[in-house]
Order: sequence, then structure tokens, then C-alpha cells
Amino acid sequence: MTETTKTHVILLSCGSFNPITKGHIQMFERARDYLHKTGRFIVIGGIVSPVHDSYGKQGLVSSRHRLTMCQLAVQSSDWIRVDPWECYQDTWQTTCSVLEHHRDLMKRVTGCILSNVNTPSMTPVIGQPQNESPQPIYQNRNISNKPTAAKILGKMGESLSRICCVRPPVERFTFVDENANLGTVMRYEEIELRILLLCGSDLLESFCIPGLWNESDMEVIVGDFGIVVVPRDGTDTDRIMNHSSILRKYKNNILVVKDDVNHPMSVVSSTKSRLALQHGDGHVVDYLSQPVIDYILKSQLYINASG
Repeated sequence: MTETTKTHVILLSCGSFNPITKGHIQMFERARDYLHKTGRFIVIGGIVSPVHDSYGKQGLVSSRHRLTMCQLAVQSSDWIRVDPWECYQDTWQTTCSVLEHHRDLMKRVTGCILSNVNTPSMTPVIGQPQNESPQPIYQNRNISNKPTAAKILGKMGESLSRICCVRPPVERFTFVDENANLGTVMRYEEIELRILLLCGSDLLESFCIPGLWNESDMEVIVGDFGIVVVPRDGTDTDRIMNHSSILRKYKNNILVVKDDVNHPMSVVSSTKSRLALQHGDGHVVDYLSQPVIDYILKSQLYINASG
């Protein structure tokens, strides 16, 4: 399978991030490594989306603080970024709404038609699909109508860098030579681009709790987008999926990370990191990166909080 035939993936993680832990970042890294090892995917970006303040969770600090901590946590990453859209809305947004927002944004700024996991080979094309002759999506009216690799890739890279902090390598996107005699047909290299929800197995388990999730939202999340699950140690994800008719229905859209990393999911726990802060436990460095710890201490967050 060539680079251009692999599915290009953006991993999206929604959560409180109260505060964001080392484990949250490691989940992104583990998921990316696993997807690459399957030989089917290229992860081109990761997005951290903190929940809105009106989510109402006990002990949830202001989104202003949570966004800053998230930005500090990913500052050394060249492919994970923090997106404030969810926090900036008037009220709490469902996970389904956040996924749909990023899908629509990606479509607008890249010109790509994002793939539905159920029909992955049908649509994603950079620029115009074949057998059509309108203006190219990234046409500058002051220049020639012929699109060049540099023009389109430059715009594509610029767009993706705004969304994902990643500029795709040139070799991933191969366009026909600008001097080729194509007439009115413009053939662009097709790629498949997909946004996948990144989560722990605790979220997967929550899908099985009656009434907790809107079933139509679950259909969209798992059926239209798909999810990547980083399991807790010893978690039987097959058993969890068998407890939900929707998870069983879309089992092929659920990618469970399987690796040899000894990575206890307790390190992901924001609750344990808050308790460590409140008790002055030096093990807080196991949970949080130093820039996040420094910000928390400077802002006096969680120290006297409960929950």
C-alpha cells in the first residue's frame, strides 16, 4: 500500500482535561504508533478539544486555565494542537457536534471531502473530482487556470498546518504535471482523509450505559466517524462492545490499540493528579508535565479544591 492510498487520519480527543496529564498525550502517541504499524493509516494531526465550562463537572476549572494547560502540555509536539472552539461556544457541545464541526471545518479549508468510514473509497479528492471542469478550488483569478502541485500543496499544507500543526510532506500528494494536455479534465491524486475520535476504554464502556448517550449521536460517532480506543490494562474491549447493539453493529469502525507498552491508564487520570496536588504528593510529576505543574502552582489551581 502506497502513502497516497493509505487513510490519512486526524485524531480528535474530547474531554475535561482538568488538568491534562502526560497520559493524555501518551494516548495520542500510542494511537498514532499503532495506526502506523497496521500499514493502513497515516496520522497527520491530533486535536485536543477541552469541554465547555457549562459541562458542570464538579471541580472543573475555567476553560481559560484548561486551554492554557493543554497548550503547555503539547508545546513540544509537532503534530498535536489544542482547539478552543468547543470552549468558545455559548454552551456545552456534544461529542458528536464537535466531530461534525471539525469535519466541516476540514472540508472548507482543505477542499477535501472527508470520508465516511462506511464508504471509504468513494469521495475524498483534493481539488475537483474527475470529469468536472469548474474552477479549481484554490484558484487565484489573477493567475493561470492550470493548477500546479506547488500551488495546491502550498494551500493544502497551509490549511492543514492551521488545523493540525502539520505540513504534509510533498511526496504524500502527487499531482499531474501542469503541462500535461488534460483539456478540461483535472485529475488530482485522491486521498482518503478521516477524523477519528480518540478515547480510553472507559468512554467505550460508557456507551453501554442506558440513557447516557443519545443513540443517534452514537450512530454518527461510531458509524460515520469511527473511534480509536486505548484500553485500560486488562480491559476486555470485545466484551464491552458485545454489550451494545450499536457497538456490535459498527465493530469494524472501532480500532483498539494493541501494543506492548506498559502504560497504566492511571497515569491518564486527572482525578489522581488533582489529589496528588492537594496532598502535596511528589508523585504528581508522574502525572503532569513540569510546565503544567508550574502553571497550576502559579495560578493556585486545585490546591484547595475537592473532587
